Amino acid sequence: MAKKKYLFFIFLLVFLFFIVMFSKKNNIVGDKVCFNDYCFLVEIADDSSERSKGLMERENLDLDKGMLFIFDRESKHYFWMKNTLIPLDMIWINSDKEVVHIERNVQPCQADPCPSYGPDKEAKYVLEINAGQSAQANIQINDKLSFDNISWDAKIR
Repeated sequence: MAKKKYLFFIFLLVFLFFIVMFSKKNNIVGDKVCFNDYCFLVEIADDSSERSKGLMERENLDLDKGMLFIFDRESKHYFWMKNTLIPLDMIWINSDKEVVHIERNVQPCQADPCPSYGPDKEAKYVLEINAGQSAQANIQINDKLSFDNISWDAKIR
């Protein structure tokens, strides 16, 4: 009798695991940010060292992936493409999780000094994704962002 209960319990755990895995939006699991039903699996850059390095020296970035820069406070955070090898879309988001600025199809820096990009309004977060992805996801100014992972939820408050 105990063996049947054990097997039933194992079956139930496996069943629940598959329900959770296949119910995720875009089948993305991990730290993610979403605009409506379009989600990006993100790496988090929440300290000065990670923010300074960003996506530098990367030769590619998978579709639907990106990097979310989290700052301690809202400000007009400026970015440049020095040592960045792939074109990016950059999305600035305020503490209310609303898009305040978008730079689309920013190309790797070819000149010295590199131009910088930034918003007219203050932002707390910047999302970098592959060039063209913000248009594909139809991300616009004033769109709301949602964060879908409790592992770093405390950092976004």
